[in-house]
Amino acid sequence: MSTQLSAGGVEVTVDQENGCRISSLRIDGTELLRQGAHYGCFPMVPWCGRTAYGEFRDGAAVHKLPVNQPPHAIHGFGRDAAWRPAPAAVTATDAAFTYDLADPWPYPGRVTQTVSLDPGGSSLTLAMGVETYGDSFPAQAGWHPWFLRNLGAGGEDVRLDFDPVWQEERGPDHLPTGRRTDPQPGPWDDCFGMPYGVEAVLTWPGELELKVTSRAEWVVVYDEQPEAVCVEPQSGPPNGLNTLPRLVTPVDPLEVSMTWAWRRLS
Repeated sequence: MSTQLSAGGVEVTVDQENGCRISSLRIDGTELLRQGAHYGCFPMVPWCGRTAYGEFRDGAAVHKLPVNQPPHAIHGFGRDAAWRPAPAAVTATDAAFTYDLADPWPYPGRVTQTVSLDPGGSSLTLAMGVETYGDSFPAQAGWHPWFLRNLGAGGEDVRLDFDPVWQEERGPDHLPTGRRTDPQPGPWDDCFGMPYGVEAVLTWPGELELKVTSRAEWVVVYDEQPEAVCVEPQSGPPNGLNTLPRLVTPVDPLEVSMTWAWRRLS
């Protein structure tokens, strides 16, 4: 079962049964996202990227997470769960979905994701909120889109432009070392700091330009596979449950959003 949104020649498919991911974004019939059960654009929650060796500390307590990309736990549980649609919130251009945090995550809570397509078909906004049902807990949230490197119509590969303030040095274990460096040339599987908000532009020359914006201050870029380029706004860096915990409290939920805005170049 999936949810379809459409406006202005744009079609968005949300697969709520498979991690509430955007499984398809078609603009004038052209697909922008890599297809397949593990791709599209999925929410990363209640953590983003890798959590070191599947463990995080909350005060004196050490919690263990399933190690799903040895030796680390990666990308949270939301991408593997079935989410529930809120039927009253579904229109031709808007939808909302919820997912309840449960074992093996050690704290009860709820995640809400909203998907909003501009009525003119010029942008798509995703938003997530993480709430606790009880005790405060550290959490992260963000998105992992797989943008096609080439749109398949004989055009050039995508070009990525962004201007981060720093790059998190990546250790041999693929985790940030804690040292910040000047941004280095790709290819990347790296986290960057953008303290004034994420802004990145993907351009398929002669075809389409898509701008990614978010008030989040961190972005991971992954372009080591030939099929796709990933630009991932998130609320904290990889391993942030341990190094930069952001507490979700009964009066202060974690909220993050991201907008894709595009213009046709042909």
